[in-house]
Amino acid sequence: MSDLVVIAYPEENRAAEVMSTIHRLSSENLVDLEDACYVTKSQDGKIRLHQSKDLTAAGALSGGLWGMLVGLIFLAPVFGLAIGALTGALTGKASDYGIDDAFIKRLAEQMKSGSSAIFTLTRKVTADKVIPELSKYGGTVLRTSLTKDAERKLEAALQGQKAA
Repeated sequence: MSDLVVIAYPEENRAAEVMSTIHRLSSENLVDLEDACYVTKSQDGKIRLHQSKDLTAAGALSGGLWGMLVGLIFLAPVFGLAIGALTGALTGKASDYGIDDAFIKRLAEQMKSGSSAIFTLTRKVTADKVIPELSKYGGTVLRTSLTKDAERKLEAALQGQKAA
């Protein structure tokens, strides 16, 4: 089962910095991410969603490969590549997995202007190594599916306090 954690930051660029740290921790196998994204709310109130994975590009690449293979069978590899890439890109753009975009946007509407938030859906976390890294950025827990005890420890670490 995956755990959802949403942390808000009073600075607009902070969540992007945290996302970079989470990707680094993921590459070190300290975080097993199912999905992650961050949202920014500009001073004028405009909300921007930043996905960690570009599904459109992935779909185009996969579709192009399959289209070229099918095109080879029918002796039209270039046509198959083009049709496959287009179909894959459209499918990738329309698909969504992990954290629901509508949920992200609803929560982002409640944020103050000039702020940001990070949304993570994790399968596994090496908490004793990850929490100290995240605590460097501060923040406020908005939502979580963690146990109450784990949520208290995370909030305390983000506030720079020792957990009880």
